[in-house]
Amino acid sequence: MLEVSVTRLDPDVPLPSYAHAGDAGCDLVTTVDAEVGPGERVVLPTGISLALPEGYAAFVHPRSGLAAHHGVGIVNSPGTIDAGYRGEVKVILVNHDRSEPVHLRRLDRVAQLVVQRVEQVAWRETVALPESSRGDGGHGSTGGHSAGHIPGQTEGG
Repeated sequence: MLEVSVTRLDPDVPLPSYAHAGDAGCDLVTTVDAEVGPGERVVLPTGISLALPEGYAAFVHPRSGLAAHHGVGIVNSPGTIDAGYRGEVKVILVNHDRSEPVHLRRLDRVAQLVVQRVEQVAWRETVALPESSRGDGGHGSTGGHSAGHIPGQTEGG
C-alpha cells in the first residue's frame, strides 16, 4: 500500500478514506457551507494538503450521487494534483441543474480522490506514425449512437 503524507489544515476534517474495501476513490469533504445556483460554479476548500511521491498524481473525480441527484459535476474533471503541489486541495464544482440550487454543508462529501502512478514521457518526433486498426477514426467513429453527426465536424475530422 502506498503511503501519502497528508496535513489537516482544518482539525475537524477527516482524512481521505475509502467507503468500501477495493474502492478506487477516497472521499473529500468541503470545509464551508455553500449554495451553488443553477449554472454556477464554486471553488471549495477541502481542508487538506498532500505530499504525493514522485511518479504519482491524484485526480479529483465527481461523486456519482451528487451528479445523479443534483446535476453537480467538476468543471475540470478530473482535477489533477501533481506530486510537487503542496497547497490545499480544492474542488471546482458546477451545478448543471437548470432550475434548482444545490446546498452543501461543511463536511459534506463533495468529490473523490484517486491516486495513480503516472509516467513521464520522452517525446520523439517522427514524420509518420505507425499504422493501427483504428487509424485516425475518432469522435464516434466506432458507433454507439444513432445520430452519428457532430455539429461543426466535417468529413474526416
